[in-house]
Amino acid sequence: MRTRLTEVLGIEHPVILGGMGSGSTTPELVAAVAEAGGLGINGVSRYPAERVAGVAAGIRALTDRPYGLNLLLFMSDDAAVDAVLAEQPAVFSTAWPWPDQDLKPIFERAHAAGATVVHQVAGVEEARRAAEAGADVIVAQGTEGGGHVALISTLVLTPMTVRAVSPLPVIAAGGIADGAGLAAALMLGAEGVLLGTRFLATVESPWPEAWKQAILASDGHDTMLSEIPDIARATVWPGAFDRSWRNRLIEEWAGRENELRQRRTEIGRRMAEAKERGETDYGELNFGQVAGLIGEILPAGEVVRQMVAQAEELLGKATG
Repeated sequence: MRTRLTEVLGIEHPVILGGMGSGSTTPELVAAVAEAGGLGINGVSRYPAERVAGVAAGIRALTDRPYGLNLLLFMSDDAAVDAVLAEQPAVFSTAWPWPDQDLKPIFERAHAAGATVVHQVAGVEEARRAAEAGADVIVAQGTEGGGHVALISTLVLTPMTVRAVSPLPVIAAGGIADGAGLAAALMLGAEGVLLGTRFLATVESPWPEAWKQAILASDGHDTMLSEIPDIARATVWPGAFDRSWRNRLIEEWAGRENELRQRRTEIGRRMAEAKERGETDYGELNFGQVAGLIGEILPAGEVVRQMVAQAEELLGKATG
């Protein structure tokens, strides 16, 4: 499936693995998506330079296709940018800068290293700012997505962003898990889609099996926006809420955020232990509303192939 995005990124299909952090993306998952013709992005925020190099080497050992590395800009300094660009990824993926953070010199450094800049936004003004700073591709992320999001839906944000940054290609993200979502995004003017939750429920995903099963069990209505995981991890994001599964962690501390701030070391440790043991009650399960559309664990490459085939069929019917 060809769009302007596939030409810009040198890939076969306009399907992107989002560069999720906290160990949710790995070389194995990135390579599986790349080998299927999409683009895999590995999150490397807060990784020391040697770990970034190890991730890049791991990806290159598994595929010779284009891949990306992602940094959350609000928590990344010049050394972090240098560590990523030293690996010469095809795509330098960025998101969530501070409002006063100057994007232009960061994007210029990426271009000088030969990388295509893909920047994620949660609002139209952010998109304009990134386009003016020199981004090559804009990701419009709606509130339906898992993890850190803002408050406007993908259905609305995507066409608004397309109009705002034309002629730059736009990728739709949030609430997309199948070919119908890909087809809809293209009809809204996007040139491709970026997925997180759907790729967490794959064979190659590093998530614990119980966490993957929580995605399958979800009806899509049992996630919520909160600041509870961030408070427990003592992390302040620039204007983002955290969409996660409404488990015991969320229910126990909703409305008790001030007390949580006082006990964040204890609760943060419990969250880390839950992830290590693969337990769901106190883990930070950042998945989106689209979980209600996911019914099985598949190889990541099969997700890409099925999505593209279904989208092509639907688009053929729409134009036939």
